[in-house]
Order: sequence, then structure tokens, then C-alpha cells
Amino acid sequence: MSSFSILTLIIIYFLVLITIAYFTGKNDSNETFFKANKKSPWYVVAFGMIGASLSGVTFISVPGWVESSQFSYMQIVFGYLFGYFVIAYVLIPIYYNLKVTSIYEYLKHRFGTKSHKTGAFFFFVSRVLGASFRLFLVASVLQYFIFDAWNVPFEVTVIFSILLIWIYTFKGGIKTIVWTDTLQTLFMLVAVFATIFIILNKLDWSFSEIYSSTALDNYSQIFFTEDFNDKKHFIKSFLGGMFITIAMTGLDQDMMQKNLTCKNIKEAQWNIVSLGFVLIIVNFIFLTLGALLFVYAEKFGISIPIVDGSVKTDLLFPEIALNGNLGTTVSIVFILGLIAAAYSSADSALTSLTTSYCIDFLDIENKEASKQKSIRKKTHIVISVILVFVIILFRYVLEENVISSLLQVASYTYGPLLGLFAFGIFTKIKIKDHLAWIIAVISVICTYFLNLNSTTLLNGYVFGYELLIVNGIITFIGLYLIREKQTKMQ
Repeated sequence: MSSFSILTLIIIYFLVLITIAYFTGKNDSNETFFKANKKSPWYVVAFGMIGASLSGVTFISVPGWVESSQFSYMQIVFGYLFGYFVIAYVLIPIYYNLKVTSIYEYLKHRFGTKSHKTGAFFFFVSRVLGASFRLFLVASVLQYFIFDAWNVPFEVTVIFSILLIWIYTFKGGIKTIVWTDTLQTLFMLVAVFATIFIILNKLDWSFSEIYSSTALDNYSQIFFTEDFNDKKHFIKSFLGGMFITIAMTGLDQDMMQKNLTCKNIKEAQWNIVSLGFVLIIVNFIFLTLGALLFVYAEKFGISIPIVDGSVKTDLLFPEIALNGNLGTTVSIVFILGLIAAAYSSADSALTSLTTSYCIDFLDIENKEASKQKSIRKKTHIVISVILVFVIILFRYVLEENVISSLLQVASYTYGPLLGLFAFGIFTKIKIKDHLAWIIAVISVICTYFLNLNSTTLLNGYVFGYELLIVNGIITFIGLYLIREKQTKMQ
């Protein structure tokens, strides 16, 4: 498939999204942008959140991760399900009862203004990095398979990617996202199933032969229970997955903003619980695709792409889809699936970052009514520019598999959020609010050095994604140390 054909397909796809944005963004109000007027059907939100939860990172990076980690990612996914139950029955009732626009307003109700700003700040950093990871991945694919052939600089590719998102989100905001995410999830799932079907035909396998074939033995181990020091150990992965979900979904304005557009608590809970079960099936299918990609590459002599001297397993899926003799159909559905998966999370990230900054830092709801819309639009532009700079920076500093890097960063940036919310929900203790940000920063520093020296300090122990829990515990202890003398709320 030629570079020009791929670009044409992308442009057509975005014209569809812009058309959706036109109809959903007619009411260009902040109420629509921030809350979708609280009229979103829960099942539409739930289906769209599949794509937002998985994103372009899962679409490309999870299949590419199979070679080094096999199906161990499923241990994390099983933990996700339990995390979704915590979100549904602990966090969502709190957010709905307080009628918040930004979930970090809870911290203001519970502790005070400084805690509120601290939580919002760590979300802002977390989501900027997370969205940039995801967009870096899709921009890298576009660069490698399209724009390198035209000698277009990577920086221009990034600006092009962000500009497309801005165009279809700047008016309708979260109302547009709810509906575009639904379309993008559909494209992503069709792409995965179509690719699996065609690869099986090329391998002369039936669906029943996938898991009985010895060719998959080197890729399909799910449970790792032998060495507790191994970062892939089941207990560490399961607990890490559970708390990653609580933090990266339940304590994340990006993911929760969609839930807050549902009509009531019950519908929001149905959305979250159903999502947890569906993601188990979908992630298993992605890992199956990853194993098939490596089997196919080995059988037909397809090399894993090398970029700047480094082997990039993240690019194996696009390499096979676009240059692996699977036909034009796979090329088309891959491009649609990639763009859908990447932008289904990136567009909502841009919207949620705009929402959080307007509500949590600019206190937009208390500004003059005539200026509120203008403030929102200017903030939307500034956030877009920030994302451009961070993505370009990743080009020069990122070396590991993208999903692995994403989850590692989450362990540091979401830990203080986990500690703050846990302390607020499970205790009635008041804290010295002005010291909350100091505790959060100290927690991140302590967690970093503990992880860096864990093999020496903990007899060879290597942290996995349970590092997020450790970070949250350190924050929790720190908040207890700055408690006020009158410890009980009246």
C-alpha cells in the first residue's frame, strides 16, 4: 500500500470524524464540552471506552510485547477487572453525589485547596505523559510508513496528528468524544479480527488450531508463579493491574469524564463493570494476534523493524500489515484500526486536560460568563501545543517498548493520587492541607530510589507494576504524619 494511499485513507477517516463533530458540537457551550449535558447513553459510553482504554498502545505495543513477556499481560488484565469493581461501587457514587465536573474537586471538599491542586497537578502530568506516549506511537508509525518516504520531518508529523484531533474536538468536547470513540472502537476491533482471520489463512490454520499449535508454545504462557522476585510474577502483576485500573481509570479525569456524562449512578456503574469483563476478552485477542504475528514473521522471513539502531517490536504489526503480503484489505483495516485506537484515547485526553485545567486551576466556573467559552478555547490550544512538544521530546529519549514505559511512568505519577484518595475515603482524619504537595513529591522521590535500589535493599527483589501500590502507601503514611491535632472530622 503506497504512502499516498495511506494518507488518503486517513484524510477520509477524519472527514467522517469531523462530520460527527459538526452535529455533536452545534451547541458550543461549556456544559456540552465538559459534561455532554449529562445525557450520554451508558452502553454507548461503555463501548467507546473499550477503544479509549486500549488505545494505540494496546493496538500495536501489546502484540509487540508478546515476544519478551508472552501472555503474562493477562495477569495484569485479570487485576483490571477487580479494579473496575472498586471504581463502580466506591468511587463513582462519590463523584455523582458531589456533582463534580472535575473529579479532583473531591480533594477540595475533603482536604482543601492545596490538596485539590496537588491531585489535579499529578493528573495533568500523568495524562500529558500518557497521551504523549500514545500519540508518539502512532506518529512513529505514520513517520516510518508514510512521511519518511517524502522526507517530512517527524516534528511536522506530530503537529499534523495533534491538529487533526483539535479540529474535531474544539467545539463539542466530551459530547463529540463519546460518539467518535464508539466509531473508533468499532474500527479497531474489526481490524484485529480481520487481521487474525487473514493470517490464519496464510498459515493454513483454523481457529481451533491456534492454541493447540506447538508454534505458539514460546509465546502463550499466561501465569508466572515460580520466582517471586520476577517482575512478571502473578501476585505482583495482578495487584499491579488492579491498582493501575483504580488509579489510571478511577482517579483519572480523562476516563471518568465520560462516566460523568451518564444520566445517573446506576448507568455509570453498568458501564464500568461491563467494560471490565469485555476487556479480558479483547486483551486476550490482542495477545493472540501478537503471537500469530511472530509466528508469521518467523515462517515468512519478515524482520522486525530497526529504527535508529534499535529493534522495535512495536512496529512488527504495522510492518506485516503493510508490507507482509497479506493483501490490501489488511492494509486498509490496519490503518483504520491504528488511527481509531490511537485517537480514541488521545482525543479524550486533550479534552480532559482542557477540562481539568479550566476547572481545577483557572476556576472557570467562577469567571465572568461572557469570558468562560473564550478561556476554554484558549486553554484547548495551549494544551495541544504542550502535547506537541512532549511527543517530540520522546523521539529522543524513549527506548523501551511503549506500553512497558507507559505503565512504569504511571507507577510514579498516579501513586500520589492513589494515596490522596485512599486517605480521604478510608479515614476521617484532617490533614495540614498546605503540606499535601510536599508529601506527594517526597513519595515519588522515595518510590524512585526504592525501585532503583530494590535488588540491593530487598535481596534481589525487582518491582513490577505493584510499584504503584508502594507509591500510594508512602503517600498515605505521609498524609498521616501531617494530620491535624483534631484528627476526627466533626
